[in-house]
Amino acid sequence: MPGITTPLRERRSRKPTGLPNPPMIVLCGPEKCGKSHEAARGTGSDLIGIAFWIEIGGSEGTADYYGRVPGANYEIVPHDGSYQDILDAIRWAVHQPQRVTGKPNMIVIDNGSNLWDMISDEQALFARRRAVNKAQDSRRRAPSLDDPVVVDPDLWNRAKDRWGEILWMLRRHAGPVVMIARQEIVTAFENDKPTRNTTRKIKAEKNLPAAVDAIVEMHGIGDAYLTGVRTLHWDVKPGDTVRFEDFSIDALLRRMGFEEAATHRQVTESRPEAYLEEQQPARPAQPQRQQQRRQEAPPAQRGGQQPALNGKQAVEMVHKALTDENNPMECLRAIREEWGVRTLREIPTTTKMWGDTNADDLITKSLDYVEKQAKKREQEGAGGQPAGSSTPPSGAGEQDQAREHREEPPPSAPAQPQPEQAPPGESDAPPPPDPEAEEPPPAESPDDTSAAEEPQDLPPQRPAKPAPSRKKPDDPKEVARQALLDEAEVQARVKFVTVGEHLGSLSEDGEPGLGQLRDFVQAHRAEVIALLEEADESALADLYRRAPMPDLGIKRKFAEYLDRAPSGQ
Repeated sequence: MPGITTPLRERRSRKPTGLPNPPMIVLCGPEKCGKSHEAARGTGSDLIGIAFWIEIGGSEGTADYYGRVPGANYEIVPHDGSYQDILDAIRWAVHQPQRVTGKPNMIVIDNGSNLWDMISDEQALFARRRAVNKAQDSRRRAPSLDDPVVVDPDLWNRAKDRWGEILWMLRRHAGPVVMIARQEIVTAFENDKPTRNTTRKIKAEKNLPAAVDAIVEMHGIGDAYLTGVRTLHWDVKPGDTVRFEDFSIDALLRRMGFEEAATHRQVTESRPEAYLEEQQPARPAQPQRQQQRRQEAPPAQRGGQQPALNGKQAVEMVHKALTDENNPMECLRAIREEWGVRTLREIPTTTKMWGDTNADDLITKSLDYVEKQAKKREQEGAGGQPAGSSTPPSGAGEQDQAREHREEPPPSAPAQPQPEQAPPGESDAPPPPDPEAEEPPPAESPDDTSAAEEPQDLPPQRPAKPAPSRKKPDDPKEVARQALLDEAEVQARVKFVTVGEHLGSLSEDGEPGLGQLRDFVQAHRAEVIALLEEADESALADLYRRAPMPDLGIKRKFAEYLDRAPSGQ
């Protein structure tokens, strides 16, 4: 397909730094092989200032006990065991400053397998609750604890997203990360078929090995194997498993070149949510104004750089916002949101109406003025003030009085002649068009008065449509219609709902057409047959399955069943 060939924005390429990233290390192995012990010993490395230990899962509980390991230097970060609080504990550890100048902090996650188990359990619980709600909606028996519930693929995608959020936050850390994980002995597969061989598999999300920089398998204390590493400081052949003699976290960091690592991980995260932004249509009533702002923006601002804003430009922007025909208050707030309060406060402005001030105060005064003019127009439309009065309301109390619509007008002093103001120019911030000009009073809508301010009238009743005359009771169309209505009533009785609830929106606009009614009844036959089979009415369900459309004797066929079933639901 043809597409755009011109770049949408300017870019500047750069030379590679050649510096390694702060490493993320997975320390894995079977139970009781010394993983946590080795991680605790590694927190005493001379390359580390302090380590933060985040323990997940209550099956081990060694964080306090391993504090007595020789050389251990870490602090425990508490949490309440929930996913969000664990994520916030990691977020807190990532944002901690260096305790020792020049030595980054380390984060230890003990352990990642328990974290993945917890996320999987969350989705299993959600799937069971979903199955219970679905059964209640369809008036079926809810699954018991002994009934298996399938975790749908969309829930597994949600679990991967929650796991990915943990790794995303760990990648923001300006130091090494050590994640402890369990390993399981599983059957090896070849060409999607099981073999007699076995292999080791990390018990975590399956993409974890690709997301880290080094994987070390612990077979026992002092028995470590390097199964994967991303480094140029160490001559290791990719794909080989190398025995790591005299293993320690400190030795691994030094061999990976951590001493000359970058201060932060150099990575650009993918943004799949940007695709949704591409598909979203522009907001109504705003695209023209947004496009106009982009066209009026200086070239430096279009390229993403924030240019300097002077007082004259700020006054012109406020002037255009005030004279906006749609929503001047929204335009004023958009200026503040685009440039920021700090920047606007540093820009001096001069106007004839408000004198010398800064751009932020100018926007504040303009917002107040627009709001007062809006209140004034409300009072004039409601009869609260004479149209010739030019004094704007001073507070919210007067606005409430204007919205009460009292019949007795409040006493007012004779109007004093006001000197006419000069028409505003572009060098000042004038108000919108003169509010004292004669305007038709705005039509009130139900949103203008609340339930506490106005007595509520009953909504107008929609006139009922006259029932079509049926002069020919033996008309084939009328006979078919009546048969279909009888079948709809039977379906409603089987589903334990009223006929009106069963027909729903089909009957809101009067009697439905013959074709609509036939399609509706035909579409609900399968559901009624399933309900009959669940109620051990297989013979009746089979009879209904073979019934013609329409069936003139449908009520007679269901008479015995309907006599036994309740009809008041």
